[in-house]
Amino acid sequence: MDHSGYVVTLDNAILVFDYYRDPAHALHHAIRQNPDMPVIFFVTHHRSEHFDKSIFELAQNHKRVYVLSNDVYQQDVPSDLAVAGMSKGDIIEDLPAGIKVHALPATDSGVSFLVTTATGETIFFAGGINDPHKPVTDHRKAADEYNKTLNRIASEMPQADIAFLSVNYLMESYYPPEVRKFLDMVKVRDFFPMELGGNFHDSEEMQSQMPSGTKVHCLHTPGQSVSL
Repeated sequence: MDHSGYVVTLDNAILVFDYYRDPAHALHHAIRQNPDMPVIFFVTHHRSEHFDKSIFELAQNHKRVYVLSNDVYQQDVPSDLAVAGMSKGDIIEDLPAGIKVHALPATDSGVSFLVTTATGETIFFAGGINDPHKPVTDHRKAADEYNKTLNRIASEMPQADIAFLSVNYLMESYYPPEVRKFLDMVKVRDFFPMELGGNFHDSEEMQSQMPSGTKVHCLHTPGQSVSL
């Protein structure tokens, strides 16, 4: 969609991660093309570039479930919808379409999500991990926090079929050490760098730096998609 918001359309469900804005109407198209699919909304944390209250008005003709980090303010959540709050370590196994989700830690507020489909495919959505919008005053402390978080994630998730992780476009390198370390510790088949900030990085050059077995997908513009 835009920023760190993504729509993942499975064979039997639509997953929506960190909806913030959708200028290309990607979610609307996915919903219209799959009228019978349940829609599961995931929110990793409460910050405005990762969460918008309009999600509670979307997909009203579909079965909807909301999986929210427990740091989302209660007053922002309607009481008449199916909403599950999660803190790191929590597991939900009874989502529509056989979806299971495990809340893992994040370096920002909130959580990251490890989603497992009914067929066993795994999707990791990092949320605020390595978020370029998070202010950093103590870089040593931030590095220690990142390493601690990454070690915990890698112990719970040594591999993932698909992974979404922010790339700090505010730095000169579009493949910073934090991302490199993540991909060295967690074996990923398909990697989607998030929050590219409109920078049109050379996908072939970035691919050349990927670990063996990892394919990178740079989606530069809202609404751009790829089939796996």
